[in-house]
Amino acid sequence: MSSTILIIDDESSIRDSLSGILSDEGFHPLAAADAEEGFTILDQQDVNLILLDIWMPGMDGLEALKKIKERGSDLPVIMISGHGTIETAVQATRIGAFDFIEKPLSYDKVMLAINKGLHVARLERENRILRESSPPGPTITGDSPLVNHLRLQIERVAPTDASVLILGGHGTGKELVAQTIHRKSIRSGRPMVEVNCAAIPEELIESELFGHEKGAFTGADKAKQGKFDQADGSTLFLDEIGDMSLKSQAKVLRILQEHNFERVGGSRTIQVDVRILAATNKNLEQEIENNTFRADLFYRLNVVPIHVPNLQDRLEDIPALVDDFLMQFRSKGLGEKQFAGDALAALMRHSWPGNVRELRNMIERLVIMIPEQRITAADVSLFLNPGAAQPVSTPPATYSHLGFKEARKQFEHDYLKEKLEQNKGNVSRTAEKIGMERSHLHKKVKALGIILK
Repeated sequence: MSSTILIIDDESSIRDSLSGILSDEGFHPLAAADAEEGFTILDQQDVNLILLDIWMPGMDGLEALKKIKERGSDLPVIMISGHGTIETAVQATRIGAFDFIEKPLSYDKVMLAINKGLHVARLERENRILRESSPPGPTITGDSPLVNHLRLQIERVAPTDASVLILGGHGTGKELVAQTIHRKSIRSGRPMVEVNCAAIPEELIESELFGHEKGAFTGADKAKQGKFDQADGSTLFLDEIGDMSLKSQAKVLRILQEHNFERVGGSRTIQVDVRILAATNKNLEQEIENNTFRADLFYRLNVVPIHVPNLQDRLEDIPALVDDFLMQFRSKGLGEKQFAGDALAALMRHSWPGNVRELRNMIERLVIMIPEQRITAADVSLFLNPGAAQPVSTPPATYSHLGFKEARKQFEHDYLKEKLEQNKGNVSRTAEKIGMERSHLHKKVKALGIILK
């Protein structure tokens, strides 16, 4: 479908000339002799781009541009002027003009500006549709009192610019809490920038955070922006901040105090507007006593502390978490699986020292390795307590050297053989115990070459 372009110019020769050119190029031109007529057309028809003269009787182009933008329109507007100045061009750009062209009009310049304007508008429209149609991002799952309290804390602190210190053990979901705070903040229009302080060598963390100038150190062959630069106007998440060196802590503290910094090897002061979210699994007050963490930085970060509970303290959330993980794995093509009630009960009896991350890994392992659609308590027990699930005389199966298909086949062989031996070779009873059709189990035994003692 051809794009519709509205020409607003008080000179009939300009309107006729542009209309002819646009028609020849496959566009659908509309023409108005003044701003008022132009607004009437905008109210009645869908327009993709506007060519707007600045100097017109009555409402001039700059005033018309303001009104177009006040309507909330994201239409690209290209200003046309017979005697433009730099000051006028700057003013039009500030109001929201896409481009500025001087008369006499050059065919090439007009077409270049129009095609560029339509292209940018299309990209912005597609990005907006993608943002509106994309999922809001991972959410905090569960309805336990501890999780409900966590959500309440996030709702209260997210709209502010306060620094937040997120505390919790490994795998509890501290990063998810940070993402949720940012998503609900006024800075959510820009991406959150993340730094894992534990994963960056001490000698490189300053360059990573603050950037460096060309020649600042061996290998610095060009200048590089740091994470604070990238997070200007947004949120910077410092994960595992308890592992940051004292030297780097001092520089972070200075930024929090003065909102500026210098790049490594540079002397120019750079101003930034960054909200800090930090997370750690360490007891920072104990680290202060051990002289490995600065007390002044702790108090700067600890404006609002948020504690993320261990999974062991909210076991009632496990069924909801399992449902979430199964949905994620289905989207990855891992098939439709279900957990029997006794399987969920078995999961809820486990202590989960690795928290939600350990639970997720376990669910993915079960989904991949259990061939049946319904996962039972026996399956869960086999994976949670592999030593107890196998007879002492039977060496544990090793799958690490095999590919996925071979490992799955070997696992099915070992698992079904063990279940059959536990039921003294009775196929019907075994099929009932593991939730498999008797005929399907017969086929599996034959296909896998299972031989009972």
